[in-house]
Amino acid sequence: MDVKNLFTKQKMMRTVLLALIPIAILAVFLYGWRWVIMGLVVALAAVISEYLVMRSINKDKAKVSEAVFVSAALFTLTLPPATPMWVAVVGIVFGVVFGKGVFGGFGRNIFNPALVSRCFIYVAFPAHMTMTWPQPFLALPGGFAAYTTAVDAITSATPIITYNATGELANHLHLFLGNVAGSLGESSALLILLGGAFLVYKKVASWQLMVSTIVSGTALAAIFHYTGVMQVSGMTSAPPLFMLLTGGFLFGAIFMVTDPISAPKTKQAQWIAGTLVGLITVVIRTFSLFTEGMMFAILIVNAFTPLLELQLKQRQDRKKLKEKGAAA
Repeated sequence: MDVKNLFTKQKMMRTVLLALIPIAILAVFLYGWRWVIMGLVVALAAVISEYLVMRSINKDKAKVSEAVFVSAALFTLTLPPATPMWVAVVGIVFGVVFGKGVFGGFGRNIFNPALVSRCFIYVAFPAHMTMTWPQPFLALPGGFAAYTTAVDAITSATPIITYNATGELANHLHLFLGNVAGSLGESSALLILLGGAFLVYKKVASWQLMVSTIVSGTALAAIFHYTGVMQVSGMTSAPPLFMLLTGGFLFGAIFMVTDPISAPKTKQAQWIAGTLVGLITVVIRTFSLFTEGMMFAILIVNAFTPLLELQLKQRQDRKKLKEKGAAA
């Protein structure tokens, strides 16, 4: 097998990986080098899975897309730091095979493979995904000098879980900088926003999707909070800024909603899809037992996107037909 010809070159995907580097470095500082080993294992499992699927489709020209590395990286960065490696491997294999391979491979899938992976293990192994949150290192050299955080250094919960249980709000500056417990890559709003700015500058991600998701989610969160809407947990709906900075909202809005394959292609559809993601995320967080919501919201909109684009296209065709009739 010629390794040079094994991968389909995709410059856009390498740009996304570059945007993730600062977030990955912070994850090492907060939680140690274990997650890097887990990420490499996940990437290897993803490549093998995609190769086997593509080989079953076309034995002579089986190729692996470089997008699989992005899926592996995004998936890994959404995991809790203490996730067992075997759980992570099961998740990425499921996502690559059933979220991508069964549709025919890269460019044909309607769902974001990284989120399919996470959704599967979130449902299949909830204890590993919702109950074990190591306390991050907060002082130098931090995780740069450790394989992982101490086994007994377990925090009670993430900021959003703490709020749902007690009504206590985490410090907004800590949430912005990222020195709080949470998933590996979702804690620092600053680095996520910088990554988003880099993607927009390089023209590899839609700013329309990012902005519509953030604005709609923040607006609905503000309406719920200031009108006193109660969450299912019994607490008043969280303040909009807190909602924005927790639960992977920004990470999803910047890196997941903008997936070039599962996201809409036209600007009009992007505004609608992003708005729906933001609204659905806040509704799920407020009225269900799921503390995050972003993952489910994106997958729901992914399923809706082909119909949305079809309806918009048919509407445009009818409009053109009408204009032609009027001109005649």
